[in-house]
Amino acid sequence: MALLEVDEIRTYYGSIEALKGVSLTVEEGEVVTLIGSNGAGKSTTLRSISGLTPARAGRIRFQGIDITRIPAHEIVGHGIALSPEGRHCFPRMTVRENLDLGAHHRRGSGISEDLERVFELFPRLHEREKQRAGTMSGGEQQMLAIGRALMARPRLLMLDEPSMGIAPILVQRI
Repeated sequence: MALLEVDEIRTYYGSIEALKGVSLTVEEGEVVTLIGSNGAGKSTTLRSISGLTPARAGRIRFQGIDITRIPAHEIVGHGIALSPEGRHCFPRMTVRENLDLGAHHRRGSGISEDLERVFELFPRLHEREKQRAGTMSGGEQQMLAIGRALMARPRLLMLDEPSMGIAPILVQRI
């Protein structure tokens, strides 16, 4: 059984069909990259998997469970996290508060260890832990968006344009 199975999904924005029968499979431990021109549907595919732009047809299974009609806030609880294109940090909240939101559905131990892991990966976030996210550079906000997704401790981490605004040395690290 694959970790993720996307089968012939069709997703719309109003009456415009953005995805026309997209299928893909992701195995445990595998890295999969969606490549295509602007407007090809890469972001929409990720948004459909995460429940933000639900598919109208087709099926999405994660760890054998049909998540096609599950709301986005519940999909995170199943183990899928999306770091969206455009960062979408909460600008009035601090770096730490944004990271804490990434772990909002979790309880118990491990959260502080994951926070340290994010700070190890992105030392700049540790330096700016008390700074409001909206005052940081685009690259720093991108680090924060990825860190927030990691705080969910996902089984499947989806990164939409993860290198946007980030220094090449950090892209290699990610």
